[in-house]
This record gives sequence, C-alpha cells and structure tokens, in this order.
Amino acid sequence: MAEPERKRRWTRRAAIVGGGLAVVGGAAVLASRKGDKGGAHDRYFANLSAALRRAGIAHPVLVVDRARLDRNIAAARTTLAPSRLPLRVVVKSLPAAGLIDHVARGLATSRFMVFNGAMLEAMAARPEADLLLGKPLPAAEFAGLVDRLGAETASRIQWLIDTPGRLKQYAAIAAARTMPLRANMEIDVGLHRGGFADGKALAEAVDLARTLPQVAVSGLMGYDAHVPKMSDPDEAYAASQKLYRAAAAVLREKLGVDPGTLTLNGAGSPTYARHAQGTAANEVSVGSAFVKPVDFDLPSLARHVPASFIATPVIKAGRMELPGNEWLTGPLTFMDANAARAFFIYGGHWLATPVSPPGLQFSNLYGRSSNQEMLTGSTSVALKPDDHVFFRPNQSEAVFLQFGDIALFDGEAITGSWPVFPASA
Repeated sequence: MAEPERKRRWTRRAAIVGGGLAVVGGAAVLASRKGDKGGAHDRYFANLSAALRRAGIAHPVLVVDRARLDRNIAAARTTLAPSRLPLRVVVKSLPAAGLIDHVARGLATSRFMVFNGAMLEAMAARPEADLLLGKPLPAAEFAGLVDRLGAETASRIQWLIDTPGRLKQYAAIAAARTMPLRANMEIDVGLHRGGFADGKALAEAVDLARTLPQVAVSGLMGYDAHVPKMSDPDEAYAASQKLYRAAAAVLREKLGVDPGTLTLNGAGSPTYARHAQGTAANEVSVGSAFVKPVDFDLPSLARHVPASFIATPVIKAGRMELPGNEWLTGPLTFMDANAARAFFIYGGHWLATPVSPPGLQFSNLYGRSSNQEMLTGSTSVALKPDDHVFFRPNQSEAVFLQFGDIALFDGEAITGSWPVFPASA
C-alpha cells in the first residue's frame, strides 16, 4: 500500500475514534450534571419563619418544636411500656434545665446521666436527682468536684470507674475526705471505647473494690452504640448482651447480691428500642432521640421525628462567583444547577445540615465560615436578605450550647425560651 494512502486511512480512523471518544465523553459529562433540587420552604418552615419574624428574632437561634418533642417523649413511653424499663435522661444531649425537666416529667423519671463536671454541678443541686456519670473523669477533676459539692452530695453520685488505676485514685481521694464512694463499673460490650474488657478484668476490679472500705460497687454501665452500625445488628446486639450478662454474673458471685438490685445501665438512643425487647440491663439511657438530630436518622428511631432546628437569616444573596477564578462560575453552574446562586448567612460552620429551603449546599471550592457561611442553590431558590435558612443539627450535645436560649415553637408561634447551661466541653 502506498504511503500516502496508509496515512489517509490512519487519519480517518483517528478521526472516527476521536469523534467516538468525544461523544462518549460528552455523554459522560451530561450524565454527571446535577439537576435542579431547589425550591421554596414548605408550609412547616414557612410558618416557623413567620413565627420568628413576629417574635423579632433576627439572629441564629436553636428552635425546639414542643409538639414534636412531646411526640418523641410519647414514642419513648410507648416503646418502653411493655418492658417497664426505667429511663435515665442523658443531660449532655439536652443541655437546658427546661428541656431536661420537660422530658423527665414526661417519662416520670428522676434518673440522669451526666458527662462533665460543669453539668454535674448544675444537676447535683437537685436533691431528688439520681446521678450516674457517663464517662470517667480525671482524678483531679473528681477531687475538685467533691470539694465543691461537699462529701454528702458527692457520695450520692455514682462515679464511673473504667480501670483499677482510676478506682485506686478515686478511693484515695474519697478516703482523704472520709466520703463513701459509689463506684459504677464501665464494661466493654463491644464498642471498645474502654472499660473492663471481660469477666476476669471486672472480677479483679471488684475484688480490689472490696479491699477499700469506703468503696461500694453500685452497678454496671455498658454502652452499645456500635450495634446499629454493624453488618448484622441482631448478631452484634446478641454478642453485647452476652458480655453484659457475664458481667452481671460477676457481680452476683463477688458481691453475693442480686445484680438486679444494683444500677445496670445500658443502651443509648440508637439501641434503647432493642433493650425494650429484652436486655440484661435494668435501665436505659436516652437523650438525643427526644430531639432527633441528623445522626440519629436510624431505623430503630423510626417512631421519633426531628424536633430541633437552627434558624438563621440570610445576609447577602446573589450570583455565585469564585474569588480569583470567576471564569469557573459558568462551567460550575453548567455541571451543577444548585451552584448558580450564593447565599451568605448569619453565622455558620455548625455541625448541622441545611434542610430548608431545599437544594441548599455547602461549597467545597469556596470553603466554610463561622462568620458568614456561604450556601449555594439554584435559581429556583428565591431567598433574599433577611429570609431564613433552616438546618438540622447533626448532633445535639455539640450544637445546642452555641446559640444562647432555645426558642420554643408550638407550630404557629414562638411561645417562650429555655436557657441553656453555660458552655462546657
């Protein structure tokens, strides 16, 4: 074949292949384009926005819907009714006295789980409160709390013990203050976040406690938040319960008492419904389920509804433009219709997910801000300055303390507020 003819054939083949690749590539680009997800507030958020305006609230605020909160309290009552398991309210997840009181009244409980010194001091002022620590505190903080609370009050609290070393530290501090020490033993039921890993380790700790005259073992605490995240939650729960029963048997053997007379604490919001169907524990701890942040959108909490929202005004609204790379705005908008407009809000960078109006999203290219967070949306999002954007907290304990007083919503109006505890970790 002549050389010119061969070159012409290769040129035609290259053109055909190149054209085919262009078609395929173009199809791939079109397929990866994001459609318009924008819209307006639904009736619920439109009503909440109007209520905030009437109340004169024009800054970021945490809102709790009392009707939804009551619905979640009723869901917990219904779930636990057949088992008659008492409920211990998790204070860190509901860090406002009014919120805690409302939930406690709804569940007829005076049992509370506390996770830091500041909230413990606030809750210890309630003489009727049955207090259990949800995590072990450093020995120095334990000593300071005992000194501030007084030995009589501190001796009513169940302090969490996770190692023989911590037991010895606490016991020495209590002995120096002639204070009885109620020691609740943290057991590892599969989460592997610490605590006594097996029956042998627990037995040795209980034997140690029995040599310390001022120490009384008050029970067990086993947290099983890993269960719903496992590939087989049923199997994971069964395994955690086997570990819990073995730990309870150690208390029976070593203390010579019915473990059921002690505090056998278990569960948490993700698993309390499982415990209601059968458990080695004799009480469950629940907190976040009453306000249901995003991280608790779980099948086990299907009876619960979101009851907490962050509301914040829009400060600025306009066309989305990337600083220094304005030329990317067109291609970016072409690929994602929800990047067409930019909305700068009052505050931001919370552990929260935008929920209304629909279609709002964070921009990884622009970055995050706690001063004037930018959200993008499509041209279907008609927000203007002073309109509200709504988020759902991803968690409650990490978010609720950031906004001042909680605003209470009854479905139509802001009816009051609940002051939150002072900020603490």
